[in-house]
Amino acid sequence: MPLKTQKDEIPQLNLTPMIDVVFLLIIFFMVATKFAEVERDIDLNLPEVAAAAPLTSAPKQRVVSIQSDGRVLLDDEEMTLVNLTSSLKAAQQEYPKLSVVIRGDATCAFQHVAAALSACKDAHISELGITVKLAQGVGNTTR
Repeated sequence: MPLKTQKDEIPQLNLTPMIDVVFLLIIFFMVATKFAEVERDIDLNLPEVAAAAPLTSAPKQRVVSIQSDGRVLLDDEEMTLVNLTSSLKAAQQEYPKLSVVIRGDATCAFQHVAAALSACKDAHISELGITVKLAQGVGNTTR
């Protein structure tokens, strides 16, 4: 049976590649910082424009609620149909793709919902939706 006569060497960690990577990272960040300083120090005369609109995100959809007694609310603020049309028209001019959702009470006359739809049409709202509640216990039927 052969016996080991040599001692095994203790494994050692070679740090040379890790030190190289660290030095490369230090050089990279030093150079990147220098470019950022140069970019800030450039003297430029920026072009001017006559009118500029702020880049804002799209507003949330507006909600028109119609109560059972025919009262009209725009985002929980009560108003007349004339005021509704003017408010929606002003909002639509600020953001042309404004969306409006109409929520009509189930017990109100459909005439009130139709009047709100007409106000949205007069305000040139193209993104329009109507909310309904699904009846429970009714199976799906296809037509």
